[in-house]
Parts: sequence; C-alpha cells; structure tokens
Amino acid sequence: MSNHAAEGETAGPTVSGVQSVDRAVSVLEILAQRGEAGVSEVAAEIDVHKSTAFRLLGALEARGLVEQTAERGKYRLSFGIVRLAGAVTSRLDITQQGRPVCERLSEEIGETVNIAVLQEHYAVNLYQVRGPGAVGAHNWVGRLTPVHATSSGKILLAHRPAKERAEVLAASGMQKMTPHTLTAKTKLEKNLAETRERGYAVTLEELEIGLHAVAAPIRSREGDVVAALSASGPAYRLTEERIHELAPVLMRGADEISHRMGSPD
Repeated sequence: MSNHAAEGETAGPTVSGVQSVDRAVSVLEILAQRGEAGVSEVAAEIDVHKSTAFRLLGALEARGLVEQTAERGKYRLSFGIVRLAGAVTSRLDITQQGRPVCERLSEEIGETVNIAVLQEHYAVNLYQVRGPGAVGAHNWVGRLTPVHATSSGKILLAHRPAKERAEVLAASGMQKMTPHTLTAKTKLEKNLAETRERGYAVTLEELEIGLHAVAAPIRSREGDVVAALSASGPAYRLTEERIHELAPVLMRGADEISHRMGSPD
C-alpha cells in the first residue's frame, strides 16, 4: 500500500475529511504541549509526510490558530485559540463565581440549587449543590433539560429576542412532559412575559410530577442574561407559596453572581 493510501488520501471525502480534522487537532495539542515545534517534528509526531504536516500547519495558520515564530519554520499557538476558548471560559467563570453563592443558598433555602446556561434548544446544568433536605435528589449536572418546561429554561428564553426565542422553541419541539407542561405558544409567551416582569421564573410540576422549581437571571458584565440560578425541590415542601417567598432570596443570589461576573447592575 502506498503512503497516500495509508494516509487515507484515496478514501472517500468523509473519511479523509474526518482524518484531516483529527490530525489538525493533534497538531494543536502538540503545540500546546511543546510550546513550539517545526514541520518535521509535527510530521514525526503524527506520523505523516512532511508535506502533509506543512499543509495542516498552513491551514491552521490561515485561520489564525497557529503562527510562525521569529525563527521561521517553527510554529506555536496563536491568539485565535483565545477567541475560540472565550465561549467556554465564560461558562467556567459562571461556575467559579457562582460556587460560594450556590453553597450558601442551598443551606439557606434547604433545596437543590443549580446554575444552567442555554445550549442550542436546551438548558444545560453546569453546577449543582444539594440542599440538606434533598435526600435522593437528582443529579442535574450535565443534563440537557427542555427550555419550556424548566424554570432555568424559562429565564433563558424570556430574555432572548423574540425571533431567537421562536427559533429555539421551534427546534425544541415543545414536548408535553407532564399534564402541566405549557406547550401552547400563547400561554408560554404570557408566562415568559410574567417572568420578565417579576424577575423570576416558576415551574409547577411542568418537567416532572411532584417537582417544583424557581429561577432567577444571572447577567454578564455587558448586562446580558447568560445563565440562570435555580432552586428545585419536591412540591410538598417547595410549595407555590414558598416559591414566591424564596424568590427574593434567589434573586439576590443571582445578582451577587452577576456582580462577581462584572455586571454593573
């Protein structure tokens, strides 16, 4: 078998395309580990011909992900990497800044507290602290939950422009999770308007029977709603009346995280 065949260059476009992506990522990892490397070093490390390594580095350089050092022939990661990392670091910041607030609130409220962000048409939970009364409570971390049926999702939806909100809801399918789930757009829009007006969102057995939740918005330094802080618990304990009593406490916690994120408000 020729070198070209071994490198997948005679394979279909999908196979060779995936292989190119895999190699490009390997190149980035090598440069991250070594700081800088030449074409020959990269080629040897990923076991390809020098010309293939040169093409990979050239493509990454064209996209601003790698750059040549003053000593030509050596490559290192470029600041384009920072641009890509920005979307992730903002989420890491939310978790880091929110951790002490979540821990305090879970003790104060006695329920499970979560931080969630919007990911495509889901609310995804990044961090959770279980309250002292949350025996056997769900672990929501990493779970993709429906935006229309969760308090966090409602907060994240309520503060999106109408066009974006409609697109997210269309993509979600607005599945009926329980008999209480709001699946009519008019009813949901009314609920989201109330959410914006009072500053917090409520779900009453809309995701699961027996589960209630309340959420408040976390804002970035630019003032945009980037995450939701929620408290959830069993309906018999976290009653509708108690939710409205606890809402100001949760809102203050969300404001504190927002301040930690650099929000001016």
